[in-house]
Amino acid sequence: MENKGNIISMDTEDWKLKELSKRAKRAKAYTIQTKVIESSKIIKRQEKSADRLLLDVPCTGLGVIRRNPDTKWKLTPEFLAEVQQTQAAIIEDYSKMVKPGGKMVYATCSILPAENEEQVEKFLNNHPDFELEKQETILPYEEGFDGFFMALLKRKEA
Repeated sequence: MENKGNIISMDTEDWKLKELSKRAKRAKAYTIQTKVIESSKIIKRQEKSADRLLLDVPCTGLGVIRRNPDTKWKLTPEFLAEVQQTQAAIIEDYSKMVKPGGKMVYATCSILPAENEEQVEKFLNNHPDFELEKQETILPYEEGFDGFFMALLKRKEA
């Protein structure tokens, strides 16, 4: 972007945004603004304003189990259900920020279809104004590094 335009990074954790600000300054990326998510009002203020939106949603972390082996001991059916509810709420709520013609990436560090393809499919079934452009799952045993999922969605022009 050559330090043109605006990048808004939002998170519920202030410390993550402070770390981002430090890294951005070192990288001489001066167009990044940070905002702590304190309520849903931020979504309303940004409604249909984003050309691009990256949703790096909370997940089980099963794609990065090699780095975090204790993850497997925390995984319970209840935890998975809670994570899936959070993911569904995030994609539902924050997708409102994408303007017509804009694009949204839904990403996890999980390899479970229930957190990935199935979440995207449910969202698309309820939002005919969005379409799937592409999606990809990176599997650790095939690639030799962490596993991830990414789906690129586009909001159709009005």
